[in-house]
Amino acid sequence: MPDKELILVVDDDPQITSFLARYLEKQEYRVICASDGREMQVLLGQENVDLCILDIGLPGKNGLDITRDIRAKSSLPILVLSGRDETFDRVVGLEFGADDYMVKPFEPRELLARVRTILRRSKAVEQQRDQDGPPSFQFGNWVLSPAERSLSKADTGEEVVLTTSEFELLHLFAAHPHTVFTRDQLLDAARGRASFAGDRTIDVHIMRLRKKLASDAGSPETIRTIHGVGYSFAVRVTQLS
Repeated sequence: MPDKELILVVDDDPQITSFLARYLEKQEYRVICASDGREMQVLLGQENVDLCILDIGLPGKNGLDITRDIRAKSSLPILVLSGRDETFDRVVGLEFGADDYMVKPFEPRELLARVRTILRRSKAVEQQRDQDGPPSFQFGNWVLSPAERSLSKADTGEEVVLTTSEFELLHLFAAHPHTVFTRDQLLDAARGRASFAGDRTIDVHIMRLRKKLASDAGSPETIRTIHGVGYSFAVRVTQLS
């Protein structure tokens, strides 16, 4: 059916792509598969993909580099798969812009739960874009627009791509400046506790946001670390009509 959500599975192991295709199709999703980055790009150019399940260990360009390239120009939801259960790999995967990270071998029901969580949040994003009237926020030379799910510079209009998690965090901060949020509260806002991967997950998202906001050389530090507690938005925010 045309209204079924489309998942792109990218893995060079045909057993994994075949299994995931069968399993996810039984869950009422449409599934297409690619074995490397080139096939993936062709399919992304042909299809309107709702979620990508992407293996890190691909031949040629690896999944992390592909994730970084996609994230530079798109907010396509990405669930990264890896054969290594290392904290460093998890952190790098999230830092490169993945929405979530799973280790092989994985429990199919857990993968399904994470897929549903990511797609549910993505759908909520699209619905919010269709709604009228949510206020925008300006801080320093930045304008955050909930209606457009965008962050742009006030003087030039130049837009910075944010992942879904990054936008949710920044929106929470801008709507409640100078409020201290714990890591658990931020995790709830960013991705939901179902995809909990430890405190370091939020630290990575905060690090990425700081880097993006620091691209405006005139901006002071916007997100302050409250040691032993969490983080706070430390700048003046103006709500725009």
